Amino acid sequence: MVQPRIAVAVVTMGNRPAEVDALLESVAKQDLAPTRIVIVGNGCRLPEFARRLSLPGEVTTIDVEENLGCPGGRNVALARLREFGDVDVVVELDDDGLLVDADVLRRVRDLYAADPRLGIVGFRIADETGQTQQRHVPRVGNSDPLRGGYVTGFLGGGHALSMAMLDETGDWPAEFFFAHEETDLAWRAADAGWKILYAPELLLRHPRTSPARHAIYYRVTARNRVWLVRRRLPLALIPVHLGVWTLLTLVRTRSAGGLRAWCGGFVEGLRQSAGERRPMRWRTVWQLTRLGRPPVI
Repeated sequence: MVQPRIAVAVVTMGNRPAEVDALLESVAKQDLAPTRIVIVGNGCRLPEFARRLSLPGEVTTIDVEENLGCPGGRNVALARLREFGDVDVVVELDDDGLLVDADVLRRVRDLYAADPRLGIVGFRIADETGQTQQRHVPRVGNSDPLRGGYVTGFLGGGHALSMAMLDETGDWPAEFFFAHEETDLAWRAADAGWKILYAPELLLRHPRTSPARHAIYYRVTARNRVWLVRRRLPLALIPVHLGVWTLLTLVRTRSAGGLRAWCGGFVEGLRQSAGERRPMRWRTVWQLTRLGRPPVI
């Protein structure tokens, strides 16, 4: 059994220094040391980490002049890891997350060692009280957050990606900046025949938050959803998906200002280029449906 080499990547805007230190210290406590740790300063200058926190492996910091968004910042880390050429799997963690258990990286290594077609492993996200919000469970409906298995999506806060998979599917959609970038990557992975595993035993503690805390949430969510379906769905499913999603949004949105921003983002998504169109095959549509998440909702 070949043991894959693991890297850890963290993107931060420099506004959570204490949280980043705590996260990196939890990485240092892992019983399997990562081959590399890459930390990207997204529009900020980073402090020195390696000696101050006694971090294991090779530590690389990268200062980016402008905020590229979460997917753009992660692409910077992936590009540097490719230059090194000595990593098989990258574990990407939110800068305010925390690895509670010391065996997370070892478990990730063992999962990938056992299945060469494993592309993505999603972690379970739990708040300070140990509770997992339903929106953090990658299944439709009221699903048990402790039930693992193969799924159709994953959470950006804590996950692992196969570098071989990324070489085939491409990296994060940097133009999304924020929202739905995980679904774009997951659909490409599934269409290329890679497996997506939800592993709730891999726990990332993360403060309880609402995505609407971001000022751009409604506009960018709408724009990116339109871009997502224009890029990835067969033509016949685009109006179905957007129609269902629009009805759900009208029912769920309680803020008049949020709804106005959502409408503006929706129009923006229709008017602006969505980038390369590479629709999934109908076989993948059936696969996603069989796994419980049809791509029309």
